[in-house]
Amino acid sequence: MTRSFQAPSALRRRLMAAGLFGAVAHPFAALAADAWPAKPVRLIVPFPPGGPVDSTARIASQKLGEIWKQPMVIDNRAGAGGTIGAAIAAKEAPDGYTLFLGSIHHAVNPSLMGKLPYDIEKDFAPVSFAAMFPVFVVAHPSVPASNIKELVAYAKAGHTLAYGSSGNGGGTHLAGELFNIEAGTKLQHVPYKGSGPAMNDLLGGQVQLMFSDAPTALQHIKSGRIKVLGVASRQRSGMLPDVPTVAESGLPGYEAYSWAALFAPAQTPKAVLDRINADFNVAMKDPAVKQRLLQAGAEADAGTQAQMRDRLHAEIAKWRKVIQTAGITAG
Repeated sequence: MTRSFQAPSALRRRLMAAGLFGAVAHPFAALAADAWPAKPVRLIVPFPPGGPVDSTARIASQKLGEIWKQPMVIDNRAGAGGTIGAAIAAKEAPDGYTLFLGSIHHAVNPSLMGKLPYDIEKDFAPVSFAAMFPVFVVAHPSVPASNIKELVAYAKAGHTLAYGSSGNGGGTHLAGELFNIEAGTKLQHVPYKGSGPAMNDLLGGQVQLMFSDAPTALQHIKSGRIKVLGVASRQRSGMLPDVPTVAESGLPGYEAYSWAALFAPAQTPKAVLDRINADFNVAMKDPAVKQRLLQAGAEADAGTQAQMRDRLHAEIAKWRKVIQTAGITAG
């Protein structure tokens, strides 16, 4: 009987202390989330200034800064197809004060590059998709096709057609290889160091086609220097609403687009993630933000955390299959 009244052991004291701390720490965490953000928020962008992902970051961050009444600081950490910035962001404190704007590269890199210094699904918490960058199928005026059906028929008739891309394993390359798989064509891939050089050769007729991002293609489509055969996204683009999708033009199920999505380091408190997601959706639905994104070649595409998690997982699986089927390697 006397043993039941003995003082707790050191271990029991620690456990009791931990239990007591846990009881008070939980409401404190909620209060901290309510007070967030109390200082500037850093947004790591894993690409150089000026590209579509960077433009999306700057447009969104301006509106979020207004909502939060705290500045959002853009930190460009470019290199290695977005892996350098991702590796940095993955190691940051999970307190909501460092966020990461990833892209389609981060769904492709696990299959293309093999072992990475981070795991995009385990080391990050999804916040929301941010923007979709439509991919337009464009052709040199010399190509005798005015739509996707005619392009497929011309290619299958034995005519050699080459398409330029922004680089091996990039989104515009994968869109072309997915087209080959779905249409049964053998379009030849010609990689360039960026979309600009690829477009220059399309304008000059050195390549006949491109699966081009909107910022690169739109001015040349509108000037008539190239022709647009279709848009690769599931729905028509607000940038060129009269252009049919590839799917409705004879290739059902085909869909390819580039995107940007907002992440936080894993273990960021749920209350903070919920707050960021809610405010981010408000920002991306703002008419002025949506208009600025369109002018930059992007379409606002926010949603829930669960939707982002599911889409990211689906994108990884989709492009892994394309990479394996087409035998694509990095470099």
